[in-house]
Amino acid sequence: MRKGNKIMYDVIIIGAGIVGTSIARELSKYNVKILLLEKDNDVSMGATKANSAIVHGGYAEDNSTLKGRLCYQGRKQFKKLNEELNFGFEETGSLVISTEDNKEPLEKLLVNGIKNGLEDLSIIGTEKIKELEPKITNEAKWALYCEGAGVCSPYEMAIAMAENAIKNGAVLELENQVTAIDKLEDGFKIKTNKDEYYTKYVVNAAGLYSDKISKMVGVDNFEILPRSGEYILFTRGSGEPINTVIFQLPTKLGKGVLVASTYYGNLLIGPDASDDTERGDTSTHVERIANIYEQAKLIYEDINPKQFIRSFTGIRARSSTDDFIIEETKVKGFINVAGIQSPGLTSSPAIADMVVEILEDAGLELKENPDFDPYRKPIVIKKPLKDFNEIKDKVELPLGSKGRIVCKCEQVLEEEIVDALHRGIKVKTVDGVKRRTRASMGWCQGTFCKSRIVEIMEREYGEKIDPSYDIEHSGVNRVQKSELLEYLNSLDK
Repeated sequence: MRKGNKIMYDVIIIGAGIVGTSIARELSKYNVKILLLEKDNDVSMGATKANSAIVHGGYAEDNSTLKGRLCYQGRKQFKKLNEELNFGFEETGSLVISTEDNKEPLEKLLVNGIKNGLEDLSIIGTEKIKELEPKITNEAKWALYCEGAGVCSPYEMAIAMAENAIKNGAVLELENQVTAIDKLEDGFKIKTNKDEYYTKYVVNAAGLYSDKISKMVGVDNFEILPRSGEYILFTRGSGEPINTVIFQLPTKLGKGVLVASTYYGNLLIGPDASDDTERGDTSTHVERIANIYEQAKLIYEDINPKQFIRSFTGIRARSSTDDFIIEETKVKGFINVAGIQSPGLTSSPAIADMVVEILEDAGLELKENPDFDPYRKPIVIKKPLKDFNEIKDKVELPLGSKGRIVCKCEQVLEEEIVDALHRGIKVKTVDGVKRRTRASMGWCQGTFCKSRIVEIMEREYGEKIDPSYDIEHSGVNRVQKSELLEYLNSLDK
């Protein structure tokens, strides 16, 4: 169907983070015209690329909340999704550590987890804790152990969802910031900074800006109250001694500072929580970063600050309801999917299922897409890094050589970068290549390979690429290793 000379979409999804891309992929299982609108120059640019990367157990949130009911439902889907989409997921198990003799807080979490449907929870003592985590503090008395929790690569997951949705017929439009939404008799007209689009249904998955999008159709029953969390990431391999995700007992502000190994073996500690923040402020602060370091040391002493490679901040889209908002609004055909903070990543597959059900109840006809292909090949495969002497010759190969290594820290091949550039989403920045291939994620943070990546991008796309463009750093102050070390030394004096 067309609206004048414009396509009439069945569903337009605003926001291409993990929630928006998951919904797009789920909808692509049906013969539905889908448009995914994103204001930034790539998918996964908000909270999706800056979070704990934890696939939560599902025991922390109360069963009376959507967060509580959807977390475990989402977690159960990760294994199958990873088998289909190859974004990187590992069941590591998680521990909530108590250094007190009193087990009551853990028992409450256990009961709540059982209410949420979990069947892999248990309270364990010091001996079992030490078996799982030999390097954990000797102060650990009890722990809630969730066997099926794990870690994933969240931005790769969103990229994989988007690629697969596009493969199955969805359309993605980047750098399209929604400026207005008009309700029509037969749907909606969405205006962006670039164009206008028509649709029967709108799904608002705009993250930090979902309240602003909602107000465009006169629905103002919630606000987004940004909550920032800062993190420290250490060099690859630093997380390998850690076998599980280690939490401290949760507080009203969050689940406590965690200690974990990322999917690729980097030690990750954080986050803290602050409500005194702006939506777009992803700066880090040495006092907060140092406090995270000290808090993490309380449960895991073997942290070497000299292995620090970067700090970063994630902004959580906490709503004034303090719960997920997933519903068709008073404006028929307009669905809000807002307030998706932790455990939003874990819940995202279940959120997508719920949104599809809401759309069907609202009148969207869902006929299965007979050509739906659930599979997506990986770009990179996690593998142990080789000694530099073994790869030196491949690093020095000229552009275009088979087997050439572009990024020596993460040992990323030129052919992997080329593959990433031709997946249905035009990759416009070095950052975009980084999230897809890990090139420039190592010790040197792109000092060696950035120009080499740009060279490949320019050859493949036949256009100039601005090597200085870095959306993660532009106008953002980030604590560097030297600053942290200096600050920690001052505390010791």
